[in-house]
Amino acid sequence: MIEDLPIFKAINLKIDDPERIALRFVNEDESEEPVTYRDIFENTNRTANLLLKSGVGNGDTFIMLMKNHPEFIYSLFAALSIGAIAVPVDPRSRGRKLAFQILNTRAKGIIAADQFVGNIEEVKEEIGDIPIIGVLYKKHHNIPVNSAYPSLDELLKAESPDMPAKMLPFDHTRPAQIIHTSGTTGDPKGVVLKADRFIMYALMGDFIWQYKPDDIPYTGLSMTHGNAQSVTLMPSLAKKLPAVISERFTKSRIWDICRKYGCTTFSLLGGMMAGIYNEPPREDDADNPVRVVISAGTPRAIWEAFEKRFNVKIHEWYAAVEGGLAHNPPGFGPVGSFGKPPEGLVEMKIVDENDNEVPPGVKGELVSRMVHGPTEVIYYGKDDASRDKTRGGWLRSGDICHRDENGFFYFDFRKGGGLRRQGDFIQPDLIEKIIGEHESVSEVCVYGVPASSGAPGESDIVAAIAPFEGKTVDVEGVKKLCMSELERNSIPTYFQIVDEIPKTVSEKPLARVLKEEFDPAAPNVIRVA
Repeated sequence: MIEDLPIFKAINLKIDDPERIALRFVNEDESEEPVTYRDIFENTNRTANLLLKSGVGNGDTFIMLMKNHPEFIYSLFAALSIGAIAVPVDPRSRGRKLAFQILNTRAKGIIAADQFVGNIEEVKEEIGDIPIIGVLYKKHHNIPVNSAYPSLDELLKAESPDMPAKMLPFDHTRPAQIIHTSGTTGDPKGVVLKADRFIMYALMGDFIWQYKPDDIPYTGLSMTHGNAQSVTLMPSLAKKLPAVISERFTKSRIWDICRKYGCTTFSLLGGMMAGIYNEPPREDDADNPVRVVISAGTPRAIWEAFEKRFNVKIHEWYAAVEGGLAHNPPGFGPVGSFGKPPEGLVEMKIVDENDNEVPPGVKGELVSRMVHGPTEVIYYGKDDASRDKTRGGWLRSGDICHRDENGFFYFDFRKGGGLRRQGDFIQPDLIEKIIGEHESVSEVCVYGVPASSGAPGESDIVAAIAPFEGKTVDVEGVKKLCMSELERNSIPTYFQIVDEIPKTVSEKPLARVLKEEFDPAAPNVIRVA
């Protein structure tokens, strides 16, 4: 029976109509790939049989290198069926970062989309003879079939749609995925997620997101990131909501997609929200079916303006792939807060460098622990780092936060990433809001570099600015806007003009990369103040 598929059994899914549309994938060329429950059952089985035939079985790891396609979920769920461990890799990874993730997880094979075969070939000498099991060719990519690598589509057609003979019963304690951290400060760490994470994600549709029977969730976030799996994929399957998933996120098309498919909710990360807000205003901005935007990291400076302009409510939340969870549903807590942890599930507090809890209003590191059961993090192959992450039984987030008198939590900055100028702490999101409102600016990322004055702990402020495609930044116009709208201490020291803002798979701006490329004498760097 279709319901016997391990992923379906795990989330207790009852299927009355196997031909019902479960998910709709929207490609970059706007073509659609609807996926039924039967499609998931049969193609997951085909993929599981292919993996076994390729020598990937119980306890083995394999790489998934592709954007959001149906084959991604087939591969992900196939791993669960045979006890293998899927390693979803940010498809933008290349060079040293790509090789590191392949070697770090001791992968026995790779399933890749046609667009990324070249990235694998670039690191062939480094990764050795790890085979490409199959290449996913998509017609709209217009990439010729490479005879050196087998076509995933042809391989799957040749496999049986029946559940594999070596299928294993669902075991919630068994490793199911390794998702690497963003690597914003160095090599990413591989976080081992057990199979019970799928169950938790499925339940979040009710107890966190409070999806209604008529909801149609949408995401353009990469499924290689926990956000897309926990907010959209698994809750939608569990509640039989026909979710819409884009091949990739496009800020200029998000409202058109939601209108076309009737999407009532979608998921964003803070940097994406700023990008959408920076798009030129349209008369129909508020004319859309979206009720709630689920966001992690909404810039306080644009929160209320975003809600008003697009006629939506923001459901703010906080989490990391390692753990920790808090949320602020519409009407629950103050604007700017990511809320509180779910009562009876997670406990949170703010501590100083000696692990002493600090009073309300005082900044410190956010730590959390499970109310029931152990609080653990498993970094693949890094036992010492795993233990240190949860020393004393508390998960160390590395995020500097504070709480108010009513127990609501607020994010301030990443540990070691605060911006201070002439004794004042600077709000990067406010600077980004003002600059982003200029008509020539598509994206902006504000970060700090050591102050040229040499003052310890002080920063010069850099605003990395990207124009709209085919356009240029009006530097003088942006400078004039900053001078008129920002306090003197918040005016950037430099503008760094770039083609685009580099980002992690979770759409966080990679300030580290921008810093590495920053040179005050470079032609794309303009001194402002």
